[in-house]
Amino acid sequence: MIVLGSTSEVAQAFVEKALQEGEKFERVYLFTSNRETTERFARHIDVKFLQQSEIIELDLMKEIDYNRFEKINSELLFCATGYLGEGTEEGLYDNKNTERIIDVNYAKLVPVINYFAHKFESRRSGTIIGLSSVAGDRGRQSNFIYGSAKAAFSAYLSGLRNYLFDKKVHVLTVKPGFMATKMTEGLPLNPKLTATPKQAAEGIFKAYKKQKNVAYVLPIWGIIMMIIRNIPEFIFKKLKL
Repeated sequence: MIVLGSTSEVAQAFVEKALQEGEKFERVYLFTSNRETTERFARHIDVKFLQQSEIIELDLMKEIDYNRFEKINSELLFCATGYLGEGTEEGLYDNKNTERIIDVNYAKLVPVINYFAHKFESRRSGTIIGLSSVAGDRGRQSNFIYGSAKAAFSAYLSGLRNYLFDKKVHVLTVKPGFMATKMTEGLPLNPKLTATPKQAAEGIFKAYKKQKNVAYVLPIWGIIMMIIRNIPEFIFKKLKL
């Protein structure tokens, strides 16, 4: 199993869920830019599940040497890489903030997934799970830079799913709504619309086993976003969302 963004609480909860459910992995490859945090999780799964793991240092903001990944093979790739950045009011005209949001959530991430997608295609097997966001379903004034990057990522996963279908590789797009994680710490989230990492992992694992194409972590978000997508633009542009 390949995990991109392995410091994510959702990614770690998914790994635990998969191992608890008896999924067998020759090795769990934990890609990270924070080795210290990832080492604690690696020791945890090594002891609790007797699961061999390997930490692979990866910083999307630096040049990537793909030769380091040549011997890595897996049947499952789980991508939880993401960067929320500053919202519109604070960060719209901060070019460094904008560039990092776009790079981490899309521009620098896609080539890494492509690299492993090519391996999956060559073997004609495997599953790719990508965490996108409901923020990508429609641009809203509060965070449309982040939303635009996630919209691009969702479109990429959709196209990749279409491309890899007849190559026997499945692609699952996950669209979390609010989640109680370090990334959203301090934000005023509605508890009824907010999932814990454990809840998210359970929902994602079910979607993975059922080979769903698109899954909202909490089903209510599918309804919410359907309503938001269908608000006429002449009304929507006046809303404070």
